[in-house]
Amino acid sequence: MAERLLQASRQRRVKAMTAAAGSAGRTAVPLLLCALLVPGGAYVLDDSDGLGREFDGIGAISGGGATSRLLVNYPEPYRSQILDYLFKPNFGASLHILKVEIGGDGQTTDGTEPSHMHYALDENYFRGYEWWLMKEAKKRNPNIILMALPWSFPGWLGKGFNWPYVNLQLTAYYVMTWIVGAKHYHDLDIDYIGIWNERSFDINYIKVLRRMLNYQGLDRVKIIASDNLWEPISASMLLDSELLEVIDVIGTIAWNLVASYYEQLPYGRCGLMTAQEPWSGHYVVESPIWVSAHTTQFTQPGWYYLKTVGHLEKGGSYVALTDGLGNLTIIVETMSHKHSKCIRPFLPYFNVSHQFATFVLKGSFSEIPELQVWYTKLGKPSTRFLFKQLDSLWLLDSGGTFTLELQEDELFTLTTLTAGGKGSYPLPPKSQPFPRIYKDDFDVDYPFFSEAPNFADQTGVFEYFTNVEDPGEHRFTLRQVLNQRPITWAADAYHTISIIGDYKWSNLTVTCDVYIETPEKGGVFIAGRVNKGGILIRGARGVFFWIFANGTYRVTGDLAGWIIYALGHVDVTAKTWYTLTLIIKGRFSSGMLNGRYVWTNIPVSFPKNGWAAIGTHSFEFAQFDNFHVEATS
Repeated sequence: MAERLLQASRQRRVKAMTAAAGSAGRTAVPLLLCALLVPGGAYVLDDSDGLGREFDGIGAISGGGATSRLLVNYPEPYRSQILDYLFKPNFGASLHILKVEIGGDGQTTDGTEPSHMHYALDENYFRGYEWWLMKEAKKRNPNIILMALPWSFPGWLGKGFNWPYVNLQLTAYYVMTWIVGAKHYHDLDIDYIGIWNERSFDINYIKVLRRMLNYQGLDRVKIIASDNLWEPISASMLLDSELLEVIDVIGTIAWNLVASYYEQLPYGRCGLMTAQEPWSGHYVVESPIWVSAHTTQFTQPGWYYLKTVGHLEKGGSYVALTDGLGNLTIIVETMSHKHSKCIRPFLPYFNVSHQFATFVLKGSFSEIPELQVWYTKLGKPSTRFLFKQLDSLWLLDSGGTFTLELQEDELFTLTTLTAGGKGSYPLPPKSQPFPRIYKDDFDVDYPFFSEAPNFADQTGVFEYFTNVEDPGEHRFTLRQVLNQRPITWAADAYHTISIIGDYKWSNLTVTCDVYIETPEKGGVFIAGRVNKGGILIRGARGVFFWIFANGTYRVTGDLAGWIIYALGHVDVTAKTWYTLTLIIKGRFSSGMLNGRYVWTNIPVSFPKNGWAAIGTHSFEFAQFDNFHVEATS
């Protein structure tokens, strides 16, 4: 290997390694070859004493929840470009792993994702978009590792309790069917399966799941537990030899893959990249794409860390990995505390300062003649470089020793691999607000996705529906399909709701045909200025216009129904189509039923703006058609 690397390096011109980076006071990033400039000791990279831990790969999560919701609605070529930045090898993030949510019908951070089994006798392996996303990832990287994990579970598994471990066999069967369905309907092999994201684990359930998978011939599917902190699951494994045997990985992973949900939902723009405007095609390739590339493009799962890795003297860290065949990749980072913080857990303060770091290659790496160099500088746009290839580093005359001058917020990758690349496409369209006039009649005979474009379910599940008994204008509708509260992961509302539009909307008119399916107790609503969603949906304020199958209506200032602006009687019953209209202008609102005013000029001082929405009074079947919103501001 060393001879082959030497021959390749001689074919390239040997250059002094400098690259433009930094501010006016520091116009270059020198990579010095003389260790004598360094007052401290050197960092030795050596495999003489064997190798360290196996590298499992770098990946991210789609889900937890509904974080990829808007991605599927992007027009081409922009949707494919986004997918390339995430999954295409040697192009962008080049992820080794994709982890997806097993939809369970519940709110799981930024929305709900549909289950493949809403009800006990129901199986549908084409709901949602995670199947599609996994296939797109595999299309770009056939070797990508697929993981899956439940956040919430359909209510029928709980037998009346908000708990997935009531019947261990039943829950294990439910998870197993999802894995089998992935293979049978989509030719997707799931490599790892989780337990219950960030919630309690049940030792007996983990064992039952392992036996269930083995019985179905899924021995190769490995178990990750417990998708939370490393403890207490690690302690339980040490005390239970059978549990230690059935768990393959104690897992954490980056959340989330792509911020493809309305930005004002919780944790807006917290993905590797941002794609939240399918109506315009605009997206943003954020810095985490290129920070990921520093590792992903120059390693693969199955490589090994060297034992000689650690922290830098004045802040930062270094790791080195090898394939065991002579290739070496070194990643050095000096990320500041500000640029290192994640959503959680809490990160104790640390300091990083200017330093020189000398590295010495020993063992089988001592004869490496040349290293390719990739560089990132975070910070202000005027001083920032993202994944820039610098001149290669010639090591023949240095005895395998080199020195880096390191400033705060820098990353270096030094590698024997030459296959890396910074992919790019022409700039996407400019950012545009959600269209002020928006209509959807849901007339889709064979929808590719189960959910209507741009609607973001926050409690409940709204799916395309075909009325086989209705040949008229309401043959194709959008239907709320849950008749039971799911086993929740977050604080789901007690009323189902799907939001849409521009959070900045203030003055708007919302019109929608509605159909209550539940006699006497059923009810539906349309709404405007809805100001909360995601895990905060239960506390959403806005203007909500409700009608009920018992012949009453209500106007409330919140989803929960505590703030009542008006109520009364109307000629409404179940199993009949009605047209609701909600008009909000300034400090006043009015509502119409079938074109006739039911209430007018009710004062609404709060909130000032928010999304439009549709929903139901409870977890009940109901249909919506001919949705139309016009916003003037």
